[in-house]
Amino acid sequence: MQVLVTGATGFLGANVVRHLLARGDRVRCLVRKPNALVQDLPVELVSAPLVPRDQGELQELLRAVDGCEGIYHVAGLFDPGPEGARAMRDVHVFGTRALCDAAVRTGARRMVLCSSSVTVGFGSREQPGDEDTALDPTPVYGATGALRCYHDTKAQAEQLATGWGGVEVVVVNPDFVVGAWDVKPTSGQMIVRMSRRWMPFYPRGGKCFVDADDAAAAHLLAMDRGRPGRRYLLGNENLSYREFMDLVAEVVGQRPPALPLPDVAVHLASELVPLAHRLAPDRLQGLDAQVLRAMQQDRYRSGRRARDELGMPATPIRTSVEKAWQWFRDHGYC
Repeated sequence: MQVLVTGATGFLGANVVRHLLARGDRVRCLVRKPNALVQDLPVELVSAPLVPRDQGELQELLRAVDGCEGIYHVAGLFDPGPEGARAMRDVHVFGTRALCDAAVRTGARRMVLCSSSVTVGFGSREQPGDEDTALDPTPVYGATGALRCYHDTKAQAEQLATGWGGVEVVVVNPDFVVGAWDVKPTSGQMIVRMSRRWMPFYPRGGKCFVDADDAAAAHLLAMDRGRPGRRYLLGNENLSYREFMDLVAEVVGQRPPALPLPDVAVHLASELVPLAHRLAPDRLQGLDAQVLRAMQQDRYRSGRRARDELGMPATPIRTSVEKAWQWFRDHGYC
């Protein structure tokens, strides 16, 4: 099967590409600039713009999609910087719209849209949220700011793609992904930081975690088996941040955190976020006040639909941490 993948130079996209190659698919990657995650792979690299600005660029995108039976739109970003809202809207909304249009024009049959768990409601560990749980974004993500923009653009992309005629779209919503090929790193930042120094505090909340290989496999399963217009939350293990950090500490050989993070410290850190971005924009790229507050809350979700309907595997998160830790060590992060 000939497929197009966006986001191949990122964490989850790199895993998806490797799963596609392993099963024998012919992979074409839409990239802005190749990096080490794709340069040595047997893939076709295409540098067409995801968001065409004129007819010439539109023709480039159409040529990139032409001949592909399926599209995996894995490209995405969370950017709290001054131009972040525009960048997130471009990739999530306008990029999705351009791919849907290109799919219809070239005859691509199906698309898997990688959204995010931020558009899915959550609950307690005893009653976790799922794809049908209602979510009011304002009290959860705020009325403005980067995390609210991330939610809104991801939600808009889902609505746009699933309502687009002429192409079957299946949505996957990864939660906290852990594993190898986390080049920035993104979710693996905590593993890298804990390996370098003791972190005495742990956030009070919790999340749903998923192995990177499991999430990548679920993308392929969604293409093959997913119901068009349906969402699939990708998550296998609900853990408090303390449990997750205890597990990481054990794997990397560090002391576990000892104290819950005080809410007053989160409030103070939130007030200092704008200053932190000005002083160290590269090191603190993913830092956002709403993200800090979210980590103080229980936000548990269920991936049962993806397991039952798609057959998504369920790797223990300890194994995921071990794979991430080995990859970071092999590539000089730790």
